[in-house]
Amino acid sequence: MSNEQQAVTVRAVQLEDYQQWLPLWLAYQDFYEVALEDATSRLTFKRFLDPNESMFGAVAVQNGELVGFVNAILHRSTWTATDYCYLEDLYVAPTVRGGGTGKALIEWVRHIAQQHDCSRLYWHTHQTNKRAQALYNRVAQDSGFIEYRMPL
Repeated sequence: MSNEQQAVTVRAVQLEDYQQWLPLWLAYQDFYEVALEDATSRLTFKRFLDPNESMFGAVAVQNGELVGFVNAILHRSTWTATDYCYLEDLYVAPTVRGGGTGKALIEWVRHIAQQHDCSRLYWHTHQTNKRAQALYNRVAQDSGFIEYRMPL
């Protein structure tokens, strides 16, 4: 049975996931040509496990191995009485792309956002990430907004 045919489950990140999560996290950083400090990666993972944080993460598991992750943040909005949910990071291992794992991870975040009564789930991607955009165009609407950044 190929990787694409084996069942993928999505669940909240657990403490024992760190060793398998880290290589996926580093591959995600490589894709976006960034290199975060080790301390930042450890802190990020620790925040996923803290129930007092507004940040959470989930992993896609196939045959006992982590094959993807998604990270999101709940935050207030000046436009609504309820929170927004920002899907900040989504990564699927190349060996299982195109098999529904990305969609399953997005749906997991959608469920969490609904549980928290969020009024919006949103995310962005790089303009060159055409493969991801093909999925995003199927499951969501392009807002038309462009992101600007200012170094601090």
